[in-house]
Amino acid sequence: MSADLEAPPDAGSGGARRPPRRSRRTAHSFGGALGLTVLGAVVPGTGFFAAGRRKLGALTLVVFLLVVGGALYLATIGRHAAVQLAVSTSSLLWVIGGVALIALLWIAVIAAGYTMLAPRGTRALQHVVGTVLVVLLAVAVAVPAYWVVRLADAQRGLINGVFADHQSATVDDKPNPFAGKDRVNVLLLGGDSGPGRDGLRTDTVIVASIDTHNGDTTLFSLPRNLENLPFPPSSPMAQFYPNGFEAGSESEGLLNAVYRNGPAQHPGILGPTDDEGADWLKLGVGQALGLHIDYFVLVNLEGFSRLVDALGGVTVNVNYWVPINGDPGTGQLPDDYIAPGPHQHLDGFHALQFARGRFGLTDYDRMARQRCTIGAIVQAADPVTVLRKYQQIAETTQDMVSTDIPQSALSDFVDLGFQVKDAEVHSVVFDNTLIDPAYPDYDQMRQIVQSALSSDAPASSSSAAPTTGTTAPVTSGSAGETPPPSGSPVTDVGDACAYNPQQAQQALAQGKPPTRHR
Repeated sequence: MSADLEAPPDAGSGGARRPPRRSRRTAHSFGGALGLTVLGAVVPGTGFFAAGRRKLGALTLVVFLLVVGGALYLATIGRHAAVQLAVSTSSLLWVIGGVALIALLWIAVIAAGYTMLAPRGTRALQHVVGTVLVVLLAVAVAVPAYWVVRLADAQRGLINGVFADHQSATVDDKPNPFAGKDRVNVLLLGGDSGPGRDGLRTDTVIVASIDTHNGDTTLFSLPRNLENLPFPPSSPMAQFYPNGFEAGSESEGLLNAVYRNGPAQHPGILGPTDDEGADWLKLGVGQALGLHIDYFVLVNLEGFSRLVDALGGVTVNVNYWVPINGDPGTGQLPDDYIAPGPHQHLDGFHALQFARGRFGLTDYDRMARQRCTIGAIVQAADPVTVLRKYQQIAETTQDMVSTDIPQSALSDFVDLGFQVKDAEVHSVVFDNTLIDPAYPDYDQMRQIVQSALSSDAPASSSSAAPTTGTTAPVTSGSAGETPPPSGSPVTDVGDACAYNPQQAQQALAQGKPPTRHR
C-alpha cells in the first residue's frame, strides 16, 4: 500500500526541519484514493490506517468487528437472545437508535476517509467524482440500516398492538407469571366475523397445555357443536347456567356461540374486561376439561386471507372436494369446489375456503383441515419471506389476532417456545367417536385430560396428575413415534394432512358435486 501513498516533506522551503507532527499520508493517485475509500467503506478503519491515522483506524476497526461479531452471535448461537430482544419494546427502541447511530458513524467514516486520502492537487472534477462515490457508499450503508429500523419499528407496533395493556377478568398481570406453575394452558380460538355472519363464532376451540419444565405440549380440540358448556361453581355464570350454557335454541347454545351469546345475555357479570366473550370461554372450557386456562389467543379468519397472500400463498394436500361458500343451514349450494390433488398452492381466498368449507362435510373434517392450514402457514413462513414482507405481515397480524397475554409474560413465552420447539407435541381430539357433543360426559372428558397429561409428565415431576385408569387417545407429533392403534379416534396431524391418493382418486371419479351454477 505504501507505493500508492505519499507523505508530505518534513522540511520547509528554507531547509529547516519542522517540528515532529502526527504522520499523515495521502494516496499517490486519485484512483488509489477511490479504491482505498471503497475498502474503508467495506471494512471501516482501513482507510484511516492507509492515511497514517493508526490509533483512529484501530479504534474504528475494533468497533466494527464488535458490531459484526454481535450480529453473527444473534443470528447463530444467540437466537434465543435475539428473540428476547424482538419481544421487548424498550429493547427494540434501543435497537432502532443503535442502528441509526452506527449508520451515521459509518457514513462519517467513509467521508472522513476520502477526505484524508484524496491527494494534493486533486482537480475539482475529480472531487465531484469522489463525492459521488462517497454518496453511493453512504446510500449502500443507509438503505440496509433503514430497512432494519423499519423492521424493528414494525415489530414494536405489533407488540404494542397485540399485547397492549388490556383489562381482563381472568388474568393477573404479575412478574414471573410462570413461577410455581407446572403447566401453562392457552386457549386457542379461531373465529369468523366475515360478511354474512352474525357476530363472531368461535368454530375452532383448542387448548394447548404446555409443560413448563420440558415444553411437552398436549393439544385438546373441542367440537364447535359441543352443548351445555359448564362453568366453575364459584363463577357468576354458574348461577345463571347451573346445567350448562343454554341460549333459547340448540344452535345458539353450542360451544361456538358462547363467545357471542353469553356476554349478550348477561353483560358485565365478570367485571371490567376488554374481551368478555373470551373470558366466558376460558372459564367454561377450563371447567369442561378440568384445567385452569391462563391465557387466550383469538385469530379472526376475516383477516386470514390477507395473511396468506402476504406470505405468497400456502401449499396443502386436498383429498376430497372442498366447498367454496355454501350454507348447510339453508341448503344453499356452494359456488364452487377446491378439487382433490397433492401439493395444491392456494391464495388467500382459497386457503380461507379450505379452512372454512363445511357444506356436505362434518365439523371434524373442517377441524382437521384447519390444523393442516395452520401447519401450511408455518411452512410458508420461511425467514426470507417473513423478512421481505414483515411490515405487511405485522399489520395483518394486528388486525386478526387478539389476546390477553400481557407484555410482561412474553419473555417467559419465548423461553417456553424454545423448549416446545424440541419437545413432544401430542393431540387429543374430542370428536363424536369419543364423546357425544349433544350429551357430553364432562367427568369422562376430565379423566381423559388428566390421563393424557399424566402420560406426558416426566416421572420426576411432582405435578403429574394421578392416573385414572382411562387410556387417553393420545398421538405424538414427533417423528419416529409409534402410530396410534387401529380404531383410535385420534389421528396424527401429519397423517391427516398427508395426501391420500386412493381417497382423492375416488373423489375425482365421482365427479364434482353440484354447485349453484349447474
